[in-house]
Amino acid sequence: MKLSSKIIILCSMLTLGACSSDNNPQPLQPTPSPPVTPTTKVQVLHGSPDAPAVNVLLNDNQILGNVDYKVGSGVLTLTEGTYSVQVDGILPSGDVTVIGPVDLNFATGMIYMIAAVNDVASIEPVVISQPDTAVSAGSARLFVLHGAAAAPTVDVFVTAPGADLTASAPVGTFSFKETIGPAEVAAGDYQIRVTAAGDPSAVVFDSGTMTLNDGDDLTVTAVPNSSGGPAPISLVALIETGSLEILDVNTPTSLQVIHASPDAPAVDIVVDGNVLVPALAFPDATGFVETPGGVYNLAVTVAGNPGSVAIGPVDLDLAAGVRYSVFAVDQLATIEALILSDDARRVATNAKVRIVHASPTAADVDIYVTAVGADINVADPTLENVAFKANTGFLALAAGDYDVTVTPTGTKTAAIGPATISISDGGIYTAVARDPLPGETELGLIVLDDFLANN
Repeated sequence: MKLSSKIIILCSMLTLGACSSDNNPQPLQPTPSPPVTPTTKVQVLHGSPDAPAVNVLLNDNQILGNVDYKVGSGVLTLTEGTYSVQVDGILPSGDVTVIGPVDLNFATGMIYMIAAVNDVASIEPVVISQPDTAVSAGSARLFVLHGAAAAPTVDVFVTAPGADLTASAPVGTFSFKETIGPAEVAAGDYQIRVTAAGDPSAVVFDSGTMTLNDGDDLTVTAVPNSSGGPAPISLVALIETGSLEILDVNTPTSLQVIHASPDAPAVDIVVDGNVLVPALAFPDATGFVETPGGVYNLAVTVAGNPGSVAIGPVDLDLAAGVRYSVFAVDQLATIEALILSDDARRVATNAKVRIVHASPTAADVDIYVTAVGADINVADPTLENVAFKANTGFLALAAGDYDVTVTPTGTKTAAIGPATISISDGGIYTAVARDPLPGETELGLIVLDDFLANN
């Protein structure tokens, strides 16, 4: 059979098959698109100035943990609907519900902020919302909440840097729990100032020059200031990934110095060539001194002998709104500076206690914080294997009296203590393990009470 004949027969077979009623292919049906789930967006801000860190629950499920003051979450995308919202304060004795549970309805196409505001005794949620729409090209968007219960009604100015407020109109006037916006402004440099209502000369907050970038979408809350300085408020801006704080331009830094070198003589603390603290002796401390943030040249010299330098000179970059403790540690031959940042915020529900290992004689240690008179032989260490120059961070403890005992790691033999400390809710304390005082043989503690140090 010729090739051409085979092709004709094959084509005939294909044609007959295509014409058979049993083999008619059905028209292709488009694949249905999966249903679109309506969603909403939510952010959460801890804005209660004396409340402890909190956990946030939705429908009894924890979605955020250990959220501290002035910290906001990133954007959470949820299915639209009604949710049970609960905020639990983290206390030394266990979590306690401080807000809710309360049912909130979140609609599709919206973005909500839930802010916990007011003092912990009166803590409450404030919920604000806006449509989830894009910011116009070339613009930034601001939505501002007054979240400082003690602050009066205020005017808010958003101007070009240095603009005369008496010749400017405020973008709005609001009081506690009220909002301004959302409103768009052209991207660029601005200055945000808050004044007493009707009095542009009474500035209570000044951001200095700040840049609003193309596409910035900021939900800003005015909260009580916990960072020092004269301003009664600071601003916390929520962005898509979390939060950032905008401090008053005049917010200072704070610094204290602790002489913890057991065989070093009294020293002068020299800052930028000037004696800031004269004749500081072991184991004394200065208390906190406020100064503008910036880079400072610090040296520790033998008291009255500026040519005999024990530490430095060294440049320290001290950030505005941060408190620092500078410890002169170790023996004189190897003396050095140990620099720690402090926690300045007072919490109404507990004290904050930090223990610093600054004894060059003691090796690695275990630290016990127990009830007064408790037997450490039947107790586990509060912290184990703490090395020289290490610290515990600030521990949340209920008000009361405690024994602090320090032992060589793995033993129950007290190297320091038991030393009884008395603490109050709202207090901030640092206990420094030190070498013996001159003429003594027992190690001891330097106890720093931040309230007493600043009064």
